[in-house]
Formats: sequence, structure tokens, C-alpha cells
Amino acid sequence: MAELHDLSALDLWRALQKGETSPTDVTEHVIERAERHNAQLGAFVTVTPDAARQRAAMVQSSVPRTSRLWGLPLADKDLVNRAGVPTGFGSRLFQGVEPAASDELVEVLDAAGAVSIGKTATPEFGLAGYTEPLATGPVRNPWDLTRGVGGSSGGAAAAVAARILPFAPGSDGGGSIRIPAAACGLVGIKPSRGLVPSASGITSLGGLSVGGALARTVTDAALLLDGMIGRVNGRIEHHYTLRAPDDNDGDLLGAAVRGEGRYQLGVMTNTPFDGELDIVVDAAAAAAVDEATARFADMGHGIEEFELAHDGRYAQRFLALWHASAASLPIEGSRLEQLEPLTRHLVERGRSMSARDLTAVLGALSEFERSVIAQFSRFDAVLTPTLALTPRPLGWFDAEDPERNFRQQCEYEPYTSFVNVAGLPAITLPLVQTETGLPMGVQLIGRPGGEATLFALGTQLERRVRWQDRRPGDFSR
Repeated sequence: MAELHDLSALDLWRALQKGETSPTDVTEHVIERAERHNAQLGAFVTVTPDAARQRAAMVQSSVPRTSRLWGLPLADKDLVNRAGVPTGFGSRLFQGVEPAASDELVEVLDAAGAVSIGKTATPEFGLAGYTEPLATGPVRNPWDLTRGVGGSSGGAAAAVAARILPFAPGSDGGGSIRIPAAACGLVGIKPSRGLVPSASGITSLGGLSVGGALARTVTDAALLLDGMIGRVNGRIEHHYTLRAPDDNDGDLLGAAVRGEGRYQLGVMTNTPFDGELDIVVDAAAAAAVDEATARFADMGHGIEEFELAHDGRYAQRFLALWHASAASLPIEGSRLEQLEPLTRHLVERGRSMSARDLTAVLGALSEFERSVIAQFSRFDAVLTPTLALTPRPLGWFDAEDPERNFRQQCEYEPYTSFVNVAGLPAITLPLVQTETGLPMGVQLIGRPGGEATLFALGTQLERRVRWQDRRPGDFSR
């Protein structure tokens, strides 16, 4: 058998099922790799070896072997509470604070038989598309340690790309799974709003932030997403009457494994920021889309280029929503001085917004959502770059000037946030590498509830490209 860290999550699960390895052995291997490589990467803010060993032993002795994620290692994003493990939220204000209770997502993953080894790094309160928090330091890209990993699920992406973890859960409110997955050469899936009951996005402002998965293969991403959904007797136990469309056609892993179907694909040739910001698409990003288009056409899929129609005011509305999303942070008075400059600006601007202005923004973005869904409806999936630029050097984003910072984030990632506003599913696929070895991904955006189609298309591309065989040299052992 190959080294444990070289196995896909699905192959590792099969090895566990056959008794070729055990949850305790896998956990020990992952802990050793995390402790060996984390000083170089900064992927984990907390590693919990004792708790992980105890959990693995309990899974091995007491959890049914048929559990969806039995014995598989992962780590919680440092925005998610796990009882007894500090949740720092990427902020200097919360370092060392241990929650008394776990969030529902943690309970769902535990029920599926997973073993958490700690917490992965995130920017302060997950409010940025890069992961360089002052509290815990920058996360470095395994493909080039001078580059960042994107964000906000940046620690998760680094841990998976460096083959410490086979996969990892993340959250995505504007690209926070897809951005770091693309920057680190991974598959990243952002599901439809409402699909994952414990991280549905329905209770977040504007319905933006949902839970999803980062992995090295399409099937692994589907496997973890199924575990996060946590079906009971084949059904999704939705918490709200509002939910993602669900065809009840079985687990998403099946669609990913089969990789079947011929589809009509749209290739979007503009961004919703055009007209307000100067968006320049790097030649490497354009080349990745050209490569994907050619390969999908060779497979027999229909291809049609189109422009997204919009009124040219998306940037100002999304900026207002970004401000408002920080308004409810539980920080008052002199504690505001301890926030990073960008976070403090977002909080102050969000709290200065009137209810009337916020209502107008939410109404306009709801109309934008309806328009996007209508324009995409003639396609099974829409193809874009995931990122407009190559992974950014550490320190590239302006930490002092919030307005310049917003422009930089939009220039880097103009294709991701509008998918959250529209509530649609999207997957990033690590199609190519630049001449210097940096990953460049493409994004497929699906119809509401269209995850199975995205996984099928992703598997078809993966079978031809085999990006899962690539590995950053410094972390191959």
C-alpha cells in the first residue's frame, strides 16, 4: 500500500474498511505530519494530538465501521466551535477561548465517524479572501512558500495541498473555499444555499456563507460534502422550509464516481465588477479557461460564450453587504482598538449603515440573484476562471487602506462572490499549472441544486488531466 498521506480520502476509507490500516494508525500518521510541517506552513492554529488519539480510539472501538467518514482525519476551521478546543476566529481578541459546546457541523462530522486533529487557520473572523492574520501569522502556499493561500479557508487548503489531511471542511461566503482551493491546486466545492443543514447560509446576512469541502480529488470532495450533509435514511433533514432543490437521487459521491453525462456549458466572458473596477484577467487564468473549453468540447459537451448582463452597480452593493456582515461581531468599546485595521473599518462602516440603506442593498442583490439564475438557466453549468490572477505574494494585500484592500480582493477574485449572492453551487478544479509551477483553476457554476452535474463534469476532466498526481516537492515525504 502507498504511504497513507498519498492515498485519496476514498482510498483511505477503503483501506480502513478492509482493515489494512486503522483509525488510530491513520491519526498518528497525520499528527506526525502536522507537527513536522506546520511550522513551515502555518496551516494549523491548534493541533490536538491527545484529543485526536482519544477520538480515534473511540471511533475504532465504538463507531460503526460503515459510517460515512469512519476513521478519516480532518480539522475544523477556526471559525467553528468544538467543545474544549480554543476557537480564535483568527483574532487576537479570542486566542485561548474554549467554547463549552460544539457547533452543529462538528456534531454532524463526528456522527459520520471523522477524527478532528485540530483547527485550521483563517483571517480575522473570516472576513478576507487571504489568510494572513496578525493573531497567528500568515499561511504559506505549499507550492511556493513566498505566496499566500487565499482565504478564508486558507489553513484548510494548505493542510490538504501539503498532504497532511486528505480533505477538510471549509466555509464560503464570497469564495472562501474556492479561492484557497484554486490557489493551492485543489478541488473546492461550494454547495447551493440550503443544501447543508448545519451550514446552510440561510441564517447568514444575504444568505452568503455556506459550508463545503476542499480535497485533492472530485470524489473526495463529494465524499466529505455527503458527510457534512448528514443524510438520515437517505433523506436530508432540512431545518427550514427554504432549502436547495434536491432530486433525492442518492449520495453525491455516486455522481462523482460515475462521472457520466453530456452537458451544455456556458463560458462567461465578463465579470459583475466590469464597469466599476478595472478587472484584468491574467494570461494564465485565460489559458486555463481555454484549456477547459477545449477539453470539454472534445468530450462532446456543448459550448457557448456569453456575457452576464448587469446594471454596473454590483461592486458597491457587495461592498455594502461586506460592511454590514461585520456589524454584529460581539466586540464593543475599547476592544475595537484590538481589531486589525481592516476588520475595525468593516465593523464601523457596517454599524453606521441605516436599516433603510441595508434593506435597499439586500433587495437589489435579490434581484441580481434572480437575474443571474435566469441568465444561467439555459446552461447545465457555466465556466469561468476561479481567480483572475496567479496566487498573490504574501503581503500583497493592503492591510491599512480598506478601500484599496477591497479593490485588490476584487481584482484577484472577481468570479466568486456573485455566486454566493445568487446562492448557486460552484466547484473549482485545479486544471493547469503555470511555467513556475503555480496552480491555476477553473470554476464551474451550476444550477440551483446542481451539485451532481458539477461533480460529474469535474470527474470527467480529472480523468484526463490527473491533477491528483501533482504534489508540492517540499511536502512529498
